[in-house]
Amino acid sequence: MTPYKNMNGNSNVEAYELGEGSITVRFMSGRHRNYLYDSVRPGASVVARMQALAQQGHGLNSYISTTVKSSFSKKW
Repeated sequence: MTPYKNMNGNSNVEAYELGEGSITVRFMSGRHRNYLYDSVRPGASVVARMQALAQQGHGLNSYISTTVKSSFSKKW
């Protein structure tokens, strides 16, 4: 996984892994720390935005908490 840059210093996102049409996000806390988002849930356009935010290192946690919410494919 790629460490998340966390440009603001206050994100719960620790790392991410980009796939073709998917992103896996690892959070620093929580019962389940790894979440898979893909073209089925939450959808291709949302995943593309998440991938861009992950690479920028800014805004991913906020986007997940305000827009994506519990729309994920898998958690572990």
